[in-house]
Amino acid sequence: MKPNPALLAVLLSLNLAAAYADDPHAQHHVPLHDGRAVLELSPDERAMILDEMRMFLDGVEKMTGALGRQDMPAVAETARNLGQKMVHEVPPALRAKLPPEFRQLGFSVHRDFDQIALDAESMKDVSYSLNQLSATLQKCVACHASYQIRPPVFNAKR
Repeated sequence: MKPNPALLAVLLSLNLAAAYADDPHAQHHVPLHDGRAVLELSPDERAMILDEMRMFLDGVEKMTGALGRQDMPAVAETARNLGQKMVHEVPPALRAKLPPEFRQLGFSVHRDFDQIALDAESMKDVSYSLNQLSATLQKCVACHASYQIRPPVFNAKR
């Protein structure tokens, strides 16, 4: 089987991100001013959002592995689990605290995963699914570049 360059690039970027996260000197590379919007959430709300993000990352890892094996049923199943059915698990009170742009971006990511699932089942095209996954990950990057989640106490004016 010929290696898929797009899949290799995704896997390499995930490995580099993991290596960077484990680097004890990585904190020295953080900018002094973080211009991202602050989402003030309680510790439980913050944990819920971060847990959802970890589920996304875990799903992306499973999908890239399945794409590497050309196991399109596994791609579809994993993507479907990250789709719109996850949205209902967010309590309405938490949803109301999130800015509309954050919610819209989140909903579009869930819709993307539903579409990836449908297309993986019907088209069975690894390259097409990788391109869809790449477009979805761009939304994740945009969100992380725009927002940070902090408990209210950390955003107090001095």
